[in-house]
Amino acid sequence: MKGEIEFKNVSFSYPTRPDQKVLKNFSCKFATGKTTAIVGPSGSGKSTVVQMIERFYDPDSGCVLIDGQDLLTLNLKSLRQKVGYVGQEPVLFNTSIKENLLLGKKDATDEDCIEALKYSNAYDFVT
Repeated sequence: MKGEIEFKNVSFSYPTRPDQKVLKNFSCKFATGKTTAIVGPSGSGKSTVVQMIERFYDPDSGCVLIDGQDLLTLNLKSLRQKVGYVGQEPVLFNTSIKENLLLGKKDATDEDCIEALKYSNAYDFVT
């Protein structure tokens, strides 16, 4: 997976609010290796865009593509192993930091955990 993400004419409403469109014919391309900021007022769909990349939600119409492939055709487990998502309110479970890290990779070694902490800029804080 190279990581180019494209939204093509995506419309979406949350199931609990079907009459309120969060996205209306939204189209955008996110280039591989580039940092992109999504800005807008509360309720404008910023978090929804990110959640759709993870397939927490699927579009009502239009499509979301990664490297030209419709997300709906990709294996969900495989997709989620390759795409990371950190929500606005990070969740830590009431257990050790290592056990929280192992939720993402059950067979991670101590070295893997240290590398993950360093990669996420959390190592200094944790130590």
